[in-house]
Amino acid sequence: MPVAIITGASKGLGRALGAALAERGWDLVLDARTAEVLEETARALSGSGARVTAVPGDVTDAGHRGELVAAARRLGGLDLLVHNASALGAEPLVRLEELALDGLRRALEVNAVAALGLVQEALPLLRESGVGALITISSDAAAEAYETWGGYGASKAALDHLAAVLGEEERGLRVWAVDPGDMATDLYAAAVPDDDGPRPAPRSVVPAFLRLLDERPASGRYGATSLLEQR
Repeated sequence: MPVAIITGASKGLGRALGAALAERGWDLVLDARTAEVLEETARALSGSGARVTAVPGDVTDAGHRGELVAAARRLGGLDLLVHNASALGAEPLVRLEELALDGLRRALEVNAVAALGLVQEALPLLRESGVGALITISSDAAAEAYETWGGYGASKAALDHLAAVLGEEERGLRVWAVDPGDMATDLYAAAVPDDDGPRPAPRSVVPAFLRLLDERPASGRYGATSLLEQR
C-alpha cells in the first residue's frame, strides 16, 4: 500500500485529505500538536482498513520530524508528503506595523523552515518510492497583497519558492504547491474572527488534490479551483 505523511492532519484540510487517501487504500502517518484530537482522527480514518499512525508533536522540532519519517519507514516507505501545518503569526491577523517579530518568526518557522526540514528528512524515502510526491499547501496571500495578511503571506511565499526550487532539483519527484482557496477552517476563523461569511468545507477541494495524484502533472504551483474546473 502507498504511504503518506500529512502534517496538520487532525482537522480541516489535513483530515479531509487523509480520509480520502485512506478510502483509496493509503496508509497514513498523521501529525498535529493536540494529541487527543489527532488520535481521534486516526481512529476514525483507520475505520476504512488503512493503517494510520498518529504522531503528535510540533513540526518545528527536528526530533519530531524524524519520528514522522521513522513511522513511515515502519509502514514500508513513503510515497507522498503533505506539508499542511500552518501558523498565522498573529491571531487575529494584524497590520504589519503591529505584527510582533516573534509572530513572524513563528510563521516562517512553521510554514517554511520546518517544511524544508521535513523534506530533507524524507527525501531518501521519497526517492526510493519511484513515484514520490510532495504537496505544500500555499495560499493566495502568497501571491496577492491583502491587508493584515503580510506575515502569513510572506511565509507562504517563501514556501512556494522552496517548492519551486525543489521541483527543479528533484526531477524524479513531483513537487506541487497548491492554493486550496477559501475554506471554512479553524485557521481562517482565528485569522479573521469577525468574518462569518459562508465558505466551502475543506472536503470540497480534496478532488483537486486527488487529480494531481492521479494525473501527476509537472511540478509547479496549482490552484484547486482551476483543477476542479478542468475536471
